Amino acid sequence: MATTFLKTIIIYLLVLIAVRLMGKRELGQLQPFELVVIIIIADVASVPMQDVGTPLLQGIIPILALLVGEIAVSYLNIKFTFFNKLISGRSTVLIDQGRILEKSLKKQRYTIEGLMQELRIAGYPDISDIEYAILETSGQLSIIPKTEKNNVTIGDLKIKQDKVGYPRVIIREGTIYENNLKDLNLDRKWLDKNLEDRKTKLSDVFVLVVDESNKIYFQKKESE
Repeated sequence: MATTFLKTIIIYLLVLIAVRLMGKRELGQLQPFELVVIIIIADVASVPMQDVGTPLLQGIIPILALLVGEIAVSYLNIKFTFFNKLISGRSTVLIDQGRILEKSLKKQRYTIEGLMQELRIAGYPDISDIEYAILETSGQLSIIPKTEKNNVTIGDLKIKQDKVGYPRVIIREGTIYENNLKDLNLDRKWLDKNLEDRKTKLSDVFVLVVDESNKIYFQKKESE
């Protein structure tokens, strides 16, 4: 019992030091190779703690090896641009001047719902207010609003404006979300008229979003 306790304390302190040496970034800011190292360290560290017969060195040596490898990769990442692109990848633009880049979205396996959720969290529920939305290599979404949405706010000018409310996806890649349509007290007749006004078939719609003030964000599918 005492041996297991002592091994656990030693492994714990070693893992703590290893994570500390990897930097102060939060979990969501870690690069893919850093996250992999943390997961493997956690797995390796658990072996000598669970098995009394496993020598302590069998847990310490792999952890030290992983730490050295991580520090080496981090150094190469900083020193060489091509290595950084190879290991960490590149940032991807998902929204360009208020327009969703359909191919980039699919390439990154990012759903429209996931994108809109991130935009709402950042305080930009209206896609047309965004100049650029960039998916960083850490997986975080960086949002650059349009200039007119970034400087003087409605609150600064003390101008009243209708509530934007919760924007809902009505059509995604030709599929109608009936529940969202009902939540906004709208029907198929209203939807068909809007598509007719835009001279667009349902199958040609990439995304159509409507908020509670009936403001519409519409985008057709990109041509193949």
